[in-house]
Amino acid sequence: MDYSQSFAEIQDIRIKNPVTFFFQLDPLVWLASMVSARQWLAGFGWAIGLLITTIIFGRFFCSFVCPFGTIHHMTGAIRPSLKGKAMINANRSDNRRRIKYFLMIVFIAAAAVGANYAGLMDPISFLFRSLTVSILPGMGIGLRDFFEALAFSDIKVFNYLGYGLEGLAAPLFGYEDKAFQTGWVIGILFLIILFLNRIRPRFWCRVLCPLGALLGIFSRFNILILSKDEEKCTHCGACVKTCQGAAAPEPGEQWRNAECLLCFNCTNACKEDALSFRFRHLSEKTLKTDVGRRAVMGGLVAGVSLPFLGRLDGKVSKTVSPDLIRPPGSLPEPEFLDRCLRCGLCMKVCPTNVLNPALTEAGLAGFWTPNLIMTMGYCEYTCTLCTSVCPTGAIAELTAKRKIETPVRIGSAYIDRGRCLPWNANTACIVCEEHCPTSPKAIYFKNDVIIKPDGQKIDVQLPFVDLERCIGCGICTFKCPVKGKPAIVTISAGESRSLENQILL
Repeated sequence: MDYSQSFAEIQDIRIKNPVTFFFQLDPLVWLASMVSARQWLAGFGWAIGLLITTIIFGRFFCSFVCPFGTIHHMTGAIRPSLKGKAMINANRSDNRRRIKYFLMIVFIAAAAVGANYAGLMDPISFLFRSLTVSILPGMGIGLRDFFEALAFSDIKVFNYLGYGLEGLAAPLFGYEDKAFQTGWVIGILFLIILFLNRIRPRFWCRVLCPLGALLGIFSRFNILILSKDEEKCTHCGACVKTCQGAAAPEPGEQWRNAECLLCFNCTNACKEDALSFRFRHLSEKTLKTDVGRRAVMGGLVAGVSLPFLGRLDGKVSKTVSPDLIRPPGSLPEPEFLDRCLRCGLCMKVCPTNVLNPALTEAGLAGFWTPNLIMTMGYCEYTCTLCTSVCPTGAIAELTAKRKIETPVRIGSAYIDRGRCLPWNANTACIVCEEHCPTSPKAIYFKNDVIIKPDGQKIDVQLPFVDLERCIGCGICTFKCPVKGKPAIVTISAGESRSLENQILL
């Protein structure tokens, strides 16, 4: 198909809200990305609105909106390790809550120096990344194996059931197994975080969540406060036992409004009606947020140091890894790292499974950012889905027409003649040229005659790559019949986003 003459026939498949809604509602994502990119980010008015409502109601987001918090609330209710008085004692005081303030300061300080690491621990990014590259693919593999076992059963009922269930599950989990680099690591971290709820209810929200820390600082001024009636209180400890944030709800203690998750468990558990929420008078003062001097100083030092340490390997400023291939529309590498959240949305929507979390390809500064691994998939010629879901604009929005017509290059292909079948094995093969989507094709042939050891002459077509036409989509690499290490390799050199990472002079 000649795409250059058929733009009218190309239909852009776009994905809009609510895919990016939770990210645009996230003040930590907005603040870290804006500070790191040094410019205003469109669509994040929701985050500002959340900060304003947090001043009025406190950390209501953590209990009523945050999907990660909901998961922790549910898992924390499953056979907690602490019960009765042990739970009451654990909820009375927990100085580990300062860790989340330390992490928040680390990410904001790092963003101020020019490195956006907030997505590593931001709850929305953490959840979406875990679901995208680990939990959902793992569930898909498990279900597919189970359904295939039923389908191969000699019992007809199981046989039909297996085929039927596989057909129902395929649209959700994919029609083939998905694989992601470091997916098992991300999955283990997710399960560990959930397991910590057995030690303390909502351990992540209390101790680790940097977004919760940011909302806690703004809830320092909240108008909705907990009213305590000490005369009615019998100090039974029911309110402390059920408190999700260890916010000291018991009368006689100073209520820690910055730690309150507004779950209302304390008022529901109190049989004496000694607790209630009300709007405070402006003359009333609330407890100052206990961030901790060590958390502030340590966070500033770590946050300023991390970006510089992340660039010591030279992957950002000096040497470019040939294996680091960014999605089409990606900003130049420094600007890309200023914005990328490592959230995994682009990996989720990629139809060919080519987008994977980077490991060492981008160095420490680009850890878990999206990278195309051409042996696992390829960049579909007319696909621009990844450009439509990036919440911070690290991947600029493209249309299929613009992607093809410009064209947008993400790399270049070269032939390893020592592995290529026509070049090395005297065998006919035209797979790479057949699948090349550009028009005219970037892969072409030259006819030649090869003399075998026995003196026999063979006519072969030797493939070549026209670098002026190659866009680096990687379909030739993915489809190459030489598996493991393909005979045609796609590298990042020649990408449109960089004037330095070029091949042609």
